[in-house]
Amino acid sequence: MYDINKVRVDFPILSREVYGKPLVYLDNAATTQKPLMVLDAMRDEYLNVNANVHRGVHYLSQQATDLHEAAREKVRAFINARKTEEIVFTRGTTEAINLVASSFCESQMQAGDEVLVTEMEHHSNIVSWQLQAMKRGIVVKHISITDDGFLDLSTLNSQLSTKTKLVSVAHVSNVLGTINPVEEIVKIAHAHGIPVLVDGAQSAPHFKVDVQTMDCDFFAFSGHKMYGPTGIGVLYGKEEWLEKLPPYQGGGEMIDKVTWEKTTFERLPFKFEAGTPDYVATHGLAKAIEYIESLGFDAIQQHEQELTRYCMEQLMTIEGMHIYGSGAESRDAVVSFNVGDIHHLDMGTLLDRLGIAVRTGHHCAQPLMDRLGISGTVRASFALYNTKAEIDTLVAGIRRVAQMF
Repeated sequence: MYDINKVRVDFPILSREVYGKPLVYLDNAATTQKPLMVLDAMRDEYLNVNANVHRGVHYLSQQATDLHEAAREKVRAFINARKTEEIVFTRGTTEAINLVASSFCESQMQAGDEVLVTEMEHHSNIVSWQLQAMKRGIVVKHISITDDGFLDLSTLNSQLSTKTKLVSVAHVSNVLGTINPVEEIVKIAHAHGIPVLVDGAQSAPHFKVDVQTMDCDFFAFSGHKMYGPTGIGVLYGKEEWLEKLPPYQGGGEMIDKVTWEKTTFERLPFKFEAGTPDYVATHGLAKAIEYIESLGFDAIQQHEQELTRYCMEQLMTIEGMHIYGSGAESRDAVVSFNVGDIHHLDMGTLLDRLGIAVRTGHHCAQPLMDRLGISGTVRASFALYNTKAEIDTLVAGIRRVAQMF
C-alpha cells in the first residue's frame, strides 16, 4: 500500500476549506482532482512547447508532436491495445460513444436494425443511440437488471438476433458500482458475430483494463475521471473496425487530399481526429497515467475496495438507510443511497454546508432510476486519495442531517 498522507499532498485542493470546514471530496465518479505533476506538465508545455502538432516543420511543432504521439503510445500501453493506430483521441467518453454511434450506424446499420444496451447505462450510452434511431430508424433495446443490481444475462441470447448489429454496455455502473461481466458479454455477442462497445469511464480509473483480453471491439474512457484534464478522452477501436467506419467529422488533420471533386482521408487514427487536437491535454493524460502507474493498480484497487466496504458497513448503522445495488464485494468505488424519506437534494445540500461534496440526483441514468422506482440518490464515490476518516465525517454528517428531519 502507498502512503495516503503523501498522496494527498500531491492534490492541493484537498487541503482547502468549504464553508469553514475541511473539504471532503466524494464526487470522484463525476470528476477527479488532479495531481501537481499533471498540472505542472501542462503548464510547462504551454510555457515552453506550445505549437500546433503534425503540421509544422519548426522545432516547437515537432516537439509538441512528439509529446502528443508519446501520449498516444502511453494510452496504448495503458489499455494494452495492439497498435497506436487503434487509439483515437476524443473530448471524452461521451464523444467517443457518439463517434461510434454516428459512424457505425451510417455504414453498418439500416432502418429496423437493433443496438442492445443495458438498463443501467449512463445517458451518453442511451441518447447517442436514440439520436440515431430518430435519424435512421434503428431500434434501441436493453438488457434488464435484477433487483440487486446485476445484469440479467439469462435473457441475452434470446435478445440477440440477425437484426442486432452492436452491443454497447457499461463496464461499471456509475450509480450502482456494479462491475459487469464484459468478457462474458463479448463472448456471447461474438458467437453471434456482433461487435461490442464498452463504456469504460468508471473502470479505467480503478482497475487494470486489457482490451485484448476483454476482446471488445470498442472501448471508451475519459481523462478527467482518472486524474487527468477535462476535455480529453479516448476511443479504442480494433483496427479492422476503424478501417470500416467513415469519418465522424470533417476538417483539417483528417484529410489526405482535397479537391473540388473528391476528398480522400488520412490513415488511422487521424481519420477520426478532425481539427487541432488538445495536445496539451493529451500530455496531461499521459502524466495522469504515469501517476496511476507509480502507485500501482493493485494498491489503488485494494485501497478503494477497503473504502467501499468500510463506507457500506458504516452507512448501514444509520436508521432508515437504503443502499442501492449489490454488496461491496461486487461493486467498485461507488455507493448510492437514500435515508428514510429525506429527499436526496436536501441531504446533499446540507452535507455540502458541512464541507462534504457528494453527488445528488439521477446521475445521468434516469431509466435506471425508473427501474429502481426513485427520482434520485445521494452518491458517494471514492478515489485513490480518499480516507476512512473522510467516510467517518460523511457518516457523522448524514446522522446530523437525519436528526434535523
